[in-house]
Amino acid sequence: MQRDEPALRKHYLLAAMDDRQWRILAPYLHGRHLQAGQLLFSQGDSAEAFFMVRSGAMKLFRVSPRGTEKIMRLVRAGQSFAESVLFSDPPRYPVHAVAAADSELVAIEREAYLRLLRESFETCRAVMAQMTQRIHAHWNEIEALSLHGAVPRLARYLLEQYAMQDRAQLQLPAAKAQIAAQLGLAPETLSRGLSTLKQHGLITVRGAVVHLRDIGGLRDTARI
Repeated sequence: MQRDEPALRKHYLLAAMDDRQWRILAPYLHGRHLQAGQLLFSQGDSAEAFFMVRSGAMKLFRVSPRGTEKIMRLVRAGQSFAESVLFSDPPRYPVHAVAAADSELVAIEREAYLRLLRESFETCRAVMAQMTQRIHAHWNEIEALSLHGAVPRLARYLLEQYAMQDRAQLQLPAAKAQIAAQLGLAPETLSRGLSTLKQHGLITVRGAVVHLRDIGGLRDTARI
């Protein structure tokens, strides 16, 4: 894990830890490789670790009683998932997790991490403050998804990708059907939304590549 240490130590769950704490935790960090389509865990499985994505992407989903798959989140490189198991009792994964592409992960053992939090009130408080900020960000996202129509929602998603990829020519991180499910849209609604943005001269689309032609116009659309 040495080559991953700089990136890991910037993550909000680890940034508050000093050098001594990091040395204690390091033996409990494990690399995992998954091929596309490989299951990492199932909903209800006992949770012994949470994860960070080094490369690739993970799909978190649930399955309805009728067998319909609902994508809850797509997790990309630099992001983490399953943090909720830290404070669950008993700790069980709330979703299924499968690799959406060939992926490299770092698994962090739950009990080892919690021992460090129990030993240091200051570290625990710093982690809680970071988690609270993320919860507020998720509330804002839920509000946006609830109040915005499909086209503004799609514009907001493209702007988020623009901020992450730092370029106007975007490579979509997943299949359009998966993106539609993530945004709570039917695939045909996503297609119509892309067509609407194209008609207004805001984007062009070629396969999985979307070129943002008018960032200001997209921002105006996202605020509707």
